[in-house]
Amino acid sequence: MELTENPKAQRWLAVGLLVLVVLLFILAIVVPIVGKGLELNETKENLAFTLKKYERILAGKDAVVANIDAIKQQHQDQGYFNNQGTSALASAQMQEFIKQAIVQAGGQLSSTQVLPPNNKDNFNRITVSVRMTGNIEVLRSVLYKLETATPLIVIDQLDIRPMRSVRNRITRQIEPSNGLNINFQAIGFMRAQTQ
Repeated sequence: MELTENPKAQRWLAVGLLVLVVLLFILAIVVPIVGKGLELNETKENLAFTLKKYERILAGKDAVVANIDAIKQQHQDQGYFNNQGTSALASAQMQEFIKQAIVQAGGQLSSTQVLPPNNKDNFNRITVSVRMTGNIEVLRSVLYKLETATPLIVIDQLDIRPMRSVRNRITRQIEPSNGLNINFQAIGFMRAQTQ
């Protein structure tokens, strides 16, 4: 008996072919479309999450800017940097301050020399080379006064040598001296001038 003569077999064959065509259609067209849709949905959710994160960051921007401004103002109020207009004025101010510190401590200023300013990282480094004499108490007082000064002064290359002993003319004995020859560099900082 042939399949074409049996109407029931023909119906089942037609239904089977229809199911096969529908399955092929689903596998070839619908599954990739649904997969792509799920992938795009996941991408959309990731982008939405990133967007919300950036919105939270932007919402806090004003607070961050206000904090930065407060820190800058606090930094200015501390006065660590010399506010003179030029490095020459800043070095003159440092020289006068150093001279007063040495005289008030009871020492004797031999000389001061301003070294060329060093520009680095938007800051001018103002260096004054100092020679002075005095005893250990004078040195302690001067160093304390300079290192606690505002604007900030840093001591570098400190060289301390005892003064030569003096022979007593009457007794012809060498009398020890408490005096010290002191050399150091005092360094101050100022912001580089904008051109």
